Amino acid sequence: MPSKRAHIAVQLSVIIVNYNVREFLSHALVSLTKALKGIAGEIIVVDNASDDGSVEMMRRDFPKVRLIANKSNLGFAKANNLALKKARGQCILLINPDTIVQENTLRVMAKFFEENPDVGLAGCKILNPDGSFQLACRRSFPTTWVAFTKISGLSVLFPKSPLFGRYNLTYLSPDETYEVDAVSGSFMMVRREAFKRVGGLDEGFFMYGEDLDWCYRFQRAGWKNYYVHSTQIIHYKGESTRRSSIDEIRMFYDAMRLFVRKHLRRPWPVTLILRLGITLSSWMAMIRQSLRPFAAAAIDVVLIVASLMVAEIVRLGELFHYPAYAYPAVYTLPSVLIVAGLYGAGVYTHRRMSVSRTALVVFVSYVIISAMVAFFKDYAFSRLVIVLSGAFNMILLPGWRLVLRLRGRATAEGRKSLFGRRTLIVGVDESARKLLKRLRQRIGDGYEVLGFIDYGRRNVGRNVDGVPIVGSLDNVGKVIHEQRVNDVIFSTEKLSYADILSVIGRTSNRSVNYHLVPNTLEVIIGKASVDSLNDLPLVQISYNIEKPLNRLLKRAFDITTSALLLISVYPFVYLSKVLSGQPLSGFIPSLPSVFSGRRSLVGPPEEELSERLQNGQGMAAVNLGKPGLTGLIQLQGDRRLSREEQEQYHLYYARNQSVLLDLEILLKTFLRRRVVREASGERGKKRQKRSRLIVPGRKEASHV
Repeated sequence: MPSKRAHIAVQLSVIIVNYNVREFLSHALVSLTKALKGIAGEIIVVDNASDDGSVEMMRRDFPKVRLIANKSNLGFAKANNLALKKARGQCILLINPDTIVQENTLRVMAKFFEENPDVGLAGCKILNPDGSFQLACRRSFPTTWVAFTKISGLSVLFPKSPLFGRYNLTYLSPDETYEVDAVSGSFMMVRREAFKRVGGLDEGFFMYGEDLDWCYRFQRAGWKNYYVHSTQIIHYKGESTRRSSIDEIRMFYDAMRLFVRKHLRRPWPVTLILRLGITLSSWMAMIRQSLRPFAAAAIDVVLIVASLMVAEIVRLGELFHYPAYAYPAVYTLPSVLIVAGLYGAGVYTHRRMSVSRTALVVFVSYVIISAMVAFFKDYAFSRLVIVLSGAFNMILLPGWRLVLRLRGRATAEGRKSLFGRRTLIVGVDESARKLLKRLRQRIGDGYEVLGFIDYGRRNVGRNVDGVPIVGSLDNVGKVIHEQRVNDVIFSTEKLSYADILSVIGRTSNRSVNYHLVPNTLEVIIGKASVDSLNDLPLVQISYNIEKPLNRLLKRAFDITTSALLLISVYPFVYLSKVLSGQPLSGFIPSLPSVFSGRRSLVGPPEEELSERLQNGQGMAAVNLGKPGLTGLIQLQGDRRLSREEQEQYHLYYARNQSVLLDLEILLKTFLRRRVVREASGERGKKRQKRSRLIVPGRKEASHV
């Protein structure tokens, strides 16, 4: 009798199957705990033998959650069935661990089931991390016609057509509630009565397809499946498969074959066409996946061939001036040599987008090509063409990688670009301030915090720890546009998940990365990534700035750059300052000290370095290098840095020093100075405008 009362008392059971997504699971459980307030509910987590500490985190941080820890990965369907047998709720929600729910999501869905007794299964609106609508949250069954429109691409070409857009129901508004064939397995709520009649998930589906199969069986049993638009969640999509050795493409198409074989029994020609279509789609998907790493190589080949053509036109005045027999070797050999060298140097694999390695490989390759041309006299047409094409490739091949890195679209191994991550923090409470401090310490993550977003407008314009409050929740989209923001980080300690999803939904048409930070401030959860916020390690084996090669390259960079600036810019700046009587100080007037070796273009401030050398404090074991005309510390402007923050900047530079990093810092210095000059000019114009308005009034008053 007591067990019966306990069974009736549970209104909602939430089931999560987890596999190696500890950070996402933790955040999902926090959001679910908030959403379950006022609801008699339970949460059951089934862990499929994770090795990332998920089970330990669950037992430590969520002791009230029922945990089933499997010894092996049983798959999605079988793991859910284990929990379904233990679930006691009148409604049961199957939800993925890489999701975030609003505070009202569970309540809205439970009420929908109460008001619609003929509904057996339902899903809600699902957003991608960038705020866009996730099409898979409402679907049609892959009948012959629906599958054909998907495989042929007609559903993409005509998404608003009821005839062609049935696969993802793209002709229907996502802001209405209606009956559908199927919903996403990342969020499926079912009625207990219906589940008892239909049964659990088909364990023949290891991953993918089991949600479609379940929806089909619910519908065949006489229950209605619904898409509910009045509440929404975020789904990060694919995190478990991304962190496993599972071949997700093969698993997905195997699931589709199983579904067709099980449910879509048609005349054999139709079935054959469906199976051939699935097989063709799987082949195309595998080809696209295998070719993706070679995209960079294809760009390189195009640029190499183009540089050879341009060099030939510049030197000889026309294309195809050489004998016909020469062109296969002329256009093929440099491409093969350089691409093979880049692959061997890891530029296409573990050292992706390495600018320095690319430049080195191009230089060595053209040295080899020059030697081969000297050896094979039949191909010694013009040495100047080789020199020109080599010079072009020394600019083009490292150059396009440098552009991508500076824009933040690609990162080097172990370090992200200083550019491209203009960031807003949503929230101004103590948690947000702690987050700001962590981000300042994590220099290599590249988050440049432009300002805070407050809940209201009352405090806009005030500064918090040296960072301005630039907007409120209701105008965050405008701030993102005006400030050219790349990343928005939500501090979730006091901010509701409903507010977070509202902001993401309202600004989904902008190219912005959204991140959530749990209350622990250990990680930043973003689209397909988790950045650690733990402190930097105290002990490092070696620092780049200590390496002889880095010192040599740094000195060569200083000499080359300062010499060019001394020849081109220095005379004009020098004369300008002398004629105007200004002191010879600043970046350009200090270039002679760089050329002579007393200073470096990039390094610590001279005053701070002198102080450290005098008292022996700080990073005594690390050579910070010569004093710099600019550097990471100087880029902070007038902001007062704590001793700890200074140490972090010095440590980061010492660990990651390279010619590319020095170039990034120089570029950012010049960009900052241009912005400051523009801002000063705008302020001067405003002052002049105000003075023109005030002065006549003063004259008139004195005359009277």
